[in-house]
Amino acid sequence: MEKRVVLVTGSTRGIGLSIAESFAAQGHYVMLSGIEASGTFTAREMSTRYDTEVAFAHANMMEPAQIRQMIADTESHFGKVDVLINNAGIQHVSPIEEFPEEKWDAIIAINLTAAFHASKAAWVGMKQRKFGRIINIASAHGLRASEFKSAYVAAKHGILGLTKVLALEGAGVNITANAICPGYVLTPLVEGQIKDQAKAFNISEDEVIQKIMLKKHAVKDFVTAEFLGKTALFLASEDASLITGVALPIDGGWTIQ
Repeated sequence: MEKRVVLVTGSTRGIGLSIAESFAAQGHYVMLSGIEASGTFTAREMSTRYDTEVAFAHANMMEPAQIRQMIADTESHFGKVDVLINNAGIQHVSPIEEFPEEKWDAIIAINLTAAFHASKAAWVGMKQRKFGRIINIASAHGLRASEFKSAYVAAKHGILGLTKVLALEGAGVNITANAICPGYVLTPLVEGQIKDQAKAFNISEDEVIQKIMLKKHAVKDFVTAEFLGKTALFLASEDASLITGVALPIDGGWTIQ
């Protein structure tokens, strides 16, 4: 694949960082983004490790002006945005009657509205160049619901709707839009949750994994962040030029049940 300029939101750790590394490892130019002060150091380290150019743009995904500036910074630094990966997201779990309204607002803003602002800002350049790949990191919760996750489920269902609209609007100008819908992904954050729940419920970590974390997976295994990176690489390639508007489950069979 021709070297592309790839912007990944929420990419200083976790899934976003792993996806960014997948592109950097293939020699693509990568713009990391996030609010962590460590982002510049992470970009330098990744650039050295993979011998490609990696930069960092600070952006608060709750601030539309900062999102627009993130796109502008990427275009100024690299000349364009070829691939936009809307990954930034947060979570909060609570019964509806106790769900904090400020948490609802933040989750909708970061998990859904930010993807709209970033896609809109990158769209003009993609349309002019007649090339663009927008990949939204959704969730199995974009296809299914779980209790106590009202804001997250609403946002992830919304991101799939946005993906379909972008796919239709981009069809005539070689812009594709697709969503990846992972089940439970094994990240350092999830590993910490496993340890905490084992202590809280006085059960083994393996029981937490099998009876709580992977209960809805038909295949009792976690999705890996590295596999999500490989999937994003494929969706960004010319081989996937006719794949658009897709919500691709990578969930161990959760959503077929």
